[in-house]
Amino acid sequence: MKIEIWSDFVCPYCYLAEKKLEKALETFEDKENIEISFRSFQLDSNEVRHERGNYYDFISKKYGVPYESAKARIDATKSEAAKVGLNYRYDIMIRNNTSLAHQAAKFAKDEGKEKLLVDSFFKAYFEEGADLGNLDTLLSLAGKIGLNREKLEKVLKEKSYLSEVTKDQIEASSIGITGVPFFIIDDKVAVSGAQSIEHFKGALKKAAEMSL
Repeated sequence: MKIEIWSDFVCPYCYLAEKKLEKALETFEDKENIEISFRSFQLDSNEVRHERGNYYDFISKKYGVPYESAKARIDATKSEAAKVGLNYRYDIMIRNNTSLAHQAAKFAKDEGKEKLLVDSFFKAYFEEGADLGNLDTLLSLAGKIGLNREKLEKVLKEKSYLSEVTKDQIEASSIGITGVPFFIIDDKVAVSGAQSIEHFKGALKKAAEMSL
């Protein structure tokens, strides 16, 4: 069974949803035969680097909602993330463009380390305050999981994987994906958003039954 996941590394619901899927897979009887692949999606392809700041204020202004409403929304997400062992640190997050990070993930896929790097990027951004638009940061994170830094630096500077990132985003648009996270299980069942662990279990079961 294959699972395709469209996500962005600065999307709090994407990190949360991936962890919920992992929890659901723990009790899935055919989990050893699951093949997960990550597809690129940028929430804002024109994003630029921002220094650390008041994230509540950022969300308030971005979505045109009262400050207290923005704070309640973020705090609820932090609480939900904590339930699956994630420690969201909005106070140290550095917003930046994620194109380079997505290109690095494509490289990691070819090197057999896609999930390791994706998980590393999510944790680094949401829990450690890493700047995922910074080349040196990406190379450092890649090196920690055993990827060749020099080789990665070369392909990033040459934009060798940019077309693959663009292709993913065009495909997302063509099949009606307007937000992430978005999961397609075995080309049969779609799951949108950071659903509950039980919801993911149900989706996995449904996809398995449809394959019989």
